Amino acid sequence: MNAQPLLLDSLNTRWDTYQSDLNTCRRDFSEEAVHDFRVTTRRLLSSLDLVRTAIQDHRIQKIRRALKDQLDHLDDLRDIQVLLADISETIQEIPALHPFQEYLQQKEKKLLRAARKEIKSLTIESLSKRIKKLGQTIETSKQTDLDESLFSAVDEVYAIVNQRYALVDPGQPATIHRLRIAFKKFRYMIEAIYPILEHFPEDYLKRMHNYQASMGDIQDMEVALQELADFSEHAPANYDPEPARAYYKERHAIAMSSYIEDKGEIITFWRSAPDQPFPKEK
Repeated sequence: MNAQPLLLDSLNTRWDTYQSDLNTCRRDFSEEAVHDFRVTTRRLLSSLDLVRTAIQDHRIQKIRRALKDQLDHLDDLRDIQVLLADISETIQEIPALHPFQEYLQQKEKKLLRAARKEIKSLTIESLSKRIKKLGQTIETSKQTDLDESLFSAVDEVYAIVNQRYALVDPGQPATIHRLRIAFKKFRYMIEAIYPILEHFPEDYLKRMHNYQASMGDIQDMEVALQELADFSEHAPANYDPEPARAYYKERHAIAMSSYIEDKGEIITFWRSAPDQPFPKEK
């Protein structure tokens, strides 16, 4: 597969999946359905970023803006649901989590109502028309060096990844969160162009997923500590948040240690510069 049909296939496939996951969310508004819809939306955004490097079309920015607005309405819900799922597995060991769990459950109910309303109110007719027109533009494109344009787009995103990686400070977890955001965009781009990458290791995509997940574990604990701090301000006077705080601080330290141990793996995922070879081995 060369670059032109790959771009078109990536856009159409991810758009079809987006529509399917949106319909699933409307029909069965579950935690899993919302998660799948968020991931699908981010993958569609990465395909649009690739298209933007090769095709100049005013529709792309309008589509991206609409999709990013949708994600903004679901991010807080995702964070709370991840915390609740974690608590359900450990609450027997840490009774102090019970009041915190109840607080998060009430917060989840409000976010669920807002998110369900948002999902049901989404209209995608204009998005569908723009995606269709964009596909037609790709089909009629006469660009001859499209493969290299796609690689250059990944080079640019990976350069941002490396810049943020150089700024990583374990004492400031926000630096890891910023790296994770850039890496996620890079990873989804790689997934889109993977069919035209030659001789990459079989476990390449899996290793990228695991690397992102290790940063995500740190962010989850950051959210947990912040939510616990917010709860503690309004908790009953007899509530002692220290056992719960100690639990999350320990989990945070473990996640941070695990990431720092293998953080250098990031240099194995792509070439360091356009004139450098691709790393093919871990």
